[in-house]
Amino acid sequence: MYIIEELSNTTEVLLVSPAQKSLPESLSSCPLISPVPALLGGPRVYHSRTAMAAEKLRDLSQPIDVPLLDATVAAFYGTGSKEQRTAADQILRELQNNPDMWLQVMHILQNTQNLNTKFFALQVLEGVIKYRWNALPVEQRDGMKNFISDVIVQLSGNEASFRMERLYVNKLNIILVQILKHEWPVRWQSFIPDLVSAAKTSETICENCMAILKLLSEEVFDFSRGEMTQQKIKELKQSLNSEFQLIHELCLYVLSASQRTELIRATLSTLHAFLSWIPLGYIFESPLLETLLKFFPIPAYRNLTLQCLTEVAALQFGNYYDAQYIKMYNIFMVQLQAILPPTTNIPEAYAHGSSEEQAFIQNLALFFTSFYKVHIRILESTQENISVLLLGLEYLINISYVDDTEVFKGFVPPGPQSILTVCLDYWNALVSELFEPHRSLENTAVAANANMIGLQVPVMPPGMIDGLGSQLLQRRQLYAGPMSKLRMLMICRMAKPEEVLIVEDENGNIVRETMKDNDVLVQYKIMRETLIYLSHLDHDDTEKQMLRKLSKQLSGEDWTWNNLNTLCWAIGSISGSMMEEQCGERRKIRTHKKRPASSGSVAGKHFGWLEKIGEKLVTGSDCQIIEFKTDEGQENRFLVMVIRDLLNLCEITKGKDNKAVIASNIMYVVGQYPRFLRAHWKFLKTVVNKLFEFMHETHPGVQDMACDTFLKIVQKCKRKFVITQVGENEPFVSELLSGLPTTIADLEPHQIHTFYESVGNMIQAESDAQKRDEYLQRLMELPNQKWLEIIGKARQNVDFLKDQDVIRTVLNILQTNTSVASSLGTYFLPQISLIFLDMLNVYRMYSELISKSIAEGGPFASRTSYVKLLRSVKRETLKLIETFLDKAEDQPQIGKQFVPPMMDPVLGDYARNVPDARESEVLSLFATIVNKYKAAMVEDVPRIFEAVFQCTLEQLKFVMDSIIWAFRHTERNIAETGLNLLLEMLKKFQASEFCNQFYRTYFLTIEQEIFAVLTDTFHKPGFKLHVLVLQHLFCLAETGALTEPLWDAATNPYPYSNNAAFVREFTIKLLSTSFPNMTAAEVTQFVNGLFESTNDLSTFKTHIRDFLVQSKEFSAQDNKDLYAEEAAAQKERERQRMLSIPGLIAPSELQDEMAGDTALSIG
Repeated sequence: MYIIEELSNTTEVLLVSPAQKSLPESLSSCPLISPVPALLGGPRVYHSRTAMAAEKLRDLSQPIDVPLLDATVAAFYGTGSKEQRTAADQILRELQNNPDMWLQVMHILQNTQNLNTKFFALQVLEGVIKYRWNALPVEQRDGMKNFISDVIVQLSGNEASFRMERLYVNKLNIILVQILKHEWPVRWQSFIPDLVSAAKTSETICENCMAILKLLSEEVFDFSRGEMTQQKIKELKQSLNSEFQLIHELCLYVLSASQRTELIRATLSTLHAFLSWIPLGYIFESPLLETLLKFFPIPAYRNLTLQCLTEVAALQFGNYYDAQYIKMYNIFMVQLQAILPPTTNIPEAYAHGSSEEQAFIQNLALFFTSFYKVHIRILESTQENISVLLLGLEYLINISYVDDTEVFKGFVPPGPQSILTVCLDYWNALVSELFEPHRSLENTAVAANANMIGLQVPVMPPGMIDGLGSQLLQRRQLYAGPMSKLRMLMICRMAKPEEVLIVEDENGNIVRETMKDNDVLVQYKIMRETLIYLSHLDHDDTEKQMLRKLSKQLSGEDWTWNNLNTLCWAIGSISGSMMEEQCGERRKIRTHKKRPASSGSVAGKHFGWLEKIGEKLVTGSDCQIIEFKTDEGQENRFLVMVIRDLLNLCEITKGKDNKAVIASNIMYVVGQYPRFLRAHWKFLKTVVNKLFEFMHETHPGVQDMACDTFLKIVQKCKRKFVITQVGENEPFVSELLSGLPTTIADLEPHQIHTFYESVGNMIQAESDAQKRDEYLQRLMELPNQKWLEIIGKARQNVDFLKDQDVIRTVLNILQTNTSVASSLGTYFLPQISLIFLDMLNVYRMYSELISKSIAEGGPFASRTSYVKLLRSVKRETLKLIETFLDKAEDQPQIGKQFVPPMMDPVLGDYARNVPDARESEVLSLFATIVNKYKAAMVEDVPRIFEAVFQCTLEQLKFVMDSIIWAFRHTERNIAETGLNLLLEMLKKFQASEFCNQFYRTYFLTIEQEIFAVLTDTFHKPGFKLHVLVLQHLFCLAETGALTEPLWDAATNPYPYSNNAAFVREFTIKLLSTSFPNMTAAEVTQFVNGLFESTNDLSTFKTHIRDFLVQSKEFSAQDNKDLYAEEAAAQKERERQRMLSIPGLIAPSELQDEMAGDTALSIG
């Protein structure tokens, strides 16, 4: 029995025996067969037979022994011993690597009946086609081409053999298309006519011809980027376009005349591959569209037809064929209503449907989104068209509710996508399209108002504004209904933000999230942006729907964890998008009567915030009426109601899991609205006190989220905590410091560090130096007491510091100091001055302990837990000093105060230590010091270099070796650092008096090393920098900037005319040696192209991309990194767009604006 498994390349299929599920790398693409015990036997017999078999198979001077090859392949995949498989693997590897093995392919294919052996032979042939085809003699190329064609025709001409040998035929088709990429159109001009003629001789041949055409289209139009040069891609596309008429006629003939299901499906599948690029006349000026629409109602062809219609719908050009699109859409909608009535519960139908029915829903989503993205405006012209447009949008909204987690595999390139993701992409595009003109009109109105007060701003004529405004209003009214339903969709299905740490696991328990789901974060980003657009389009409807859904949570009508989560994530996501108008009116808001809180309640103790914000509280029989001013704007009013109801919900809900979910949502929501918190001190104080309560809640994730939210709020509202607010006796920070031990009593060490960083941010906002130092002293009182206790005992007995619990305590104290230093910067000076010298003494002692342990125990000692703990203290010490010096303002006296005492304990220690005991953080620390204090450190630089490097020439060689090691590294950050450093060094030496000496020594080495990483697929992310280095080198050689020869006349007496000629020849030899699959002419053409394009970076870069494809180094790879620079530019344009729209970048993510902090505090 066999199991069929598809490879990542969907066109290759493996036949895998149940006993053999893992494949050796060398033959991972060959199919497996059942065991053949030809090579079995006792060990001595086995080795003897194996040796004989190997010798016979290696002799390729005569036709290979096919039965023996069958047995060897079978032994490799058999159930025999490991030795047997290893020996067979060795034989097959040798055959694969033999350059003459491909000449045996025809003989093998003609004489074996074993599918696996056939696949082995085709794999050998595929390698030759990929790497050596153009170097083969014409007779051999033509012979192989004709042989493959004949075998395909022979097998596909008979129904029985075609079905039975389908896997083999598919592989032959792939081989034929690989040959075509080299031969067609120049050396095989008649291929398309020959194929069409063959297709007309038999329906099974026709079916296979359709498969070949589909493969060809995919190779040229879908997978060509990174597989072929730009010129070759252009050539093949032109040939396919020019000869498509024959293919078009064949497809129409099959669809109109054939009754064979398999052939019609193959034809529709081929059309799907072609429709995205063929000339438009073949679609709209032929019966093709009508034919497709006739096949749509038939279940057997429905999905393939829908995919074809989707390709047509996605075409973008002018309005010449608008009438045909309207007709197609109307006919389609009539047919769709018969297939899927509008009243169908689509999510439920999807959940219970077959795979074909689920695929139909997926394809339907693709059709609607593709059509609307390009052609939605042509449906807005008449009332009749508007009706079917709104019906289609209704379908799409219902489809968007489908809950699918793993779909689209095998349906559409480039890979898996959920239905929601497909729909979201379109909804985002639609609401953006509706919002942008609205924003432009608002900007125009603002400009007009500015002109009225004397500011000269360009503005449109009033008549034009009125006309445009009327059109925009009509269009927004047209989509008002669907947009309202879309808001509810976004609210109900909002993805989880990154800040939320509490999730529901597969068992229904509330737990702390252990790993971020990147797909969910991407989905949240697009849903958030869409909802912000929707909020801008209608603030009132957004607010109304959210509050209505929240009231259902309170009443219990709609209460579930998921419903509350998605609602609160949606509320948090629209922060910054609501209107900030000054209403100046009073509103009355109803809420459920406040119930008494239980003493142990997470939410109970500070529910009085509502009375403090409101001006009057009236208690009725069933509810409370809170009356308050709304002069803070719509967003503030909305948030007050939301937080009030969430706190109320936390009061009345029982169960720790329920309360943890509500607490998580409260923390998320308040953290998203720092502008509101800055404007309402008492509310801010209540929220912070609530966070302090949550810090005592031991439910997984609650404490982490409370600490993170506290830090986030403090960073945006820090000034509020150091001012004595109305009705308060002292600043909140002073009150906090008084109760500090109680607040942090239940926190873990890493949570305490976050808490201390938060309080450090508060203290940093205090402008009075005396108060600031007092607050810092009070904050650090607990860790300082412990520190002084440890240092005191160490002075009595130094061995006290060797205890592992003491080491952990020291590490924790240093980490706490680092957290505060990161937020306080310069103002951390009093604290670090207090512990600095003792800290260096501890550093020195632990360093000596480490060196002693490694000296006695060897390199293994560095991996023991004790030494690792000691090194953690050293690293944290260095990190603390670096953090303080980096964050401190540019004050040279700080550098002079702290750097000299570190010279011996840190630098001297680094120089004295054995290599395994040295800390790389020392280099980072002194790099920070030099960068920070620059000229003030000039006197100390020689001493730093003396401790770190050797003497001058060896030092330069060491630096160059380090740079080369760095850009060879597969870690992206390290490689980029090395390349940037190399570029900087090359530019510095170019302008120096040592230019010729440096480049004579290192030019060829650098070029050779850069080409090595350039052609290594592990280093594709560095492509941009590789190109810049090579351009720099070739410019130097071409422009004559180097005045002395790069070659050594003593060892190379050949008189080159200039450096450019020498570099040209060296590069040609280098690449010819490295890429024997490329001809000398190809290499020479590439190198000449480099010299010709040195002044044009874009051309230079494209030329190198084509070379990487041509050299076959990057074939069948993901080559997006070669285009990373273009992607980065697009990303920056997108950020600028988001900054221009309120709310798209959340207020909590923007830089803190002091204007917000200096606003009057509302008591």
